[in-house]
Amino acid sequence: MNSKLKNLLLPQPHPALSILRLAALSAGAHGALDDETMEVMRAQVKAGVLSNITPTEVWLELIPGLMSHTPSNMLSALYDCSALAVILPEIAPLFGVHQIANDPQQVNIGYHMLRVLDEAAHCNAPLSVRFAALVMNVGKADSPPEHLPVHYRHIERGQIRIQSMCERLGVPEDCRDMAILALVEYERIHRASEVRAGPVASMLERLGAFANPIRFEQIIMLCACDYRAYPGYERRAYPKAFLLQAALKACAGIDETNLSADALQEARAVSIATAFRSERWSECSS
Repeated sequence: MNSKLKNLLLPQPHPALSILRLAALSAGAHGALDDETMEVMRAQVKAGVLSNITPTEVWLELIPGLMSHTPSNMLSALYDCSALAVILPEIAPLFGVHQIANDPQQVNIGYHMLRVLDEAAHCNAPLSVRFAALVMNVGKADSPPEHLPVHYRHIERGQIRIQSMCERLGVPEDCRDMAILALVEYERIHRASEVRAGPVASMLERLGAFANPIRFEQIIMLCACDYRAYPGYERRAYPKAFLLQAALKACAGIDETNLSADALQEARAVSIATAFRSERWSECSS
């Protein structure tokens, strides 16, 4: 075992910190942990050392791993040693749960989440985007089996769980807000269509495209990472990003002076419809 890793397993004020710090280290230059280290971590989890750490300490230890080059290594290590079920009980059950995809027909949500996180790291995404990638599917962990692989009412379950996680862990407001936004909107963004200019105009408003362009770019970044996390889509450009950016550009010339909210929304829809009729949208054109 690497001597630096051994030192992290020595007694500490809170022994649980060694587990979280080793897992976070594996997301960086050290790479995946070796079998001996994992065995020690499993033994520590089984011994109950994680009961000695507070939720706010958990969050502080997770941040370095989430912001590292390969966040999936941290989550995989925590899952493999059973620590994830203790510190993030909303996340661990996602492994083994499936959802519909285009190709292949279904994906394992837990492992898909790991790929989204690594895509976010590849894009140098901020913490809020990476946290959203981690939690935006938590409502799917216990979807009614009769509806699977469709996840009926997962947004309602997910909102409660994300709010609870953020309160428990002390997650910053910007991370919470991005996670809730992603939960509610990311599947709608994937379904955005040029033939429905009105809903696209409403979506731009909800995403903050007009009032908060940074947030808009971040949610589009997250959706692009989710798109490229599906097998076979790794190197593709995200077509909905081009569509929504073109829609936003089409609204730039609108004179909003003296327009009511309804009139402004209608003007945006008309501008978007006009722009979409002048373009041909397909994955090939992106």
